[in-house]
Amino acid sequence: MQRSTRVARLLALTGYFGLFLLLTAWYAWLAPSARFPVALILLVVVSPLLFPLRGLLAGRPYTHAWTSLLALVYFVHGVGEAYANRREGLYAGLEILFSLTLFWGAVLFARWRGRELRDAGQTDENTSEAPSRNASPR
Repeated sequence: MQRSTRVARLLALTGYFGLFLLLTAWYAWLAPSARFPVALILLVVVSPLLFPLRGLLAGRPYTHAWTSLLALVYFVHGVGEAYANRREGLYAGLEILFSLTLFWGAVLFARWRGRELRDAGQTDENTSEAPSRNASPR
């Protein structure tokens, strides 16, 4: 794996774990909701982050690609919180930062690692990569 690909993966993992820890701390300890149970909020807000965990840790380009779309949901949430709730602006700003870090790290890793695997002639069955345009039909 090339250095730039490793850096992109590190960015994605930093954004992922930063977002996971921030949201857990934010809604469980730092500013728990008075209207809803903490467990319900954690289930709705944090549990979607558990779906890509295995693929991110394994370094699968396909998982990184769709996780970048999940990061955009958290970006929108952070922007909405920053606008609607000024008292928790710091947490919302960190959510925006971590979600963008996850997004760019995941996008770059998926792109660069996919190219590396394609150039090496390897096919990872877990990446679900589409065949190249030059491939002849079977």
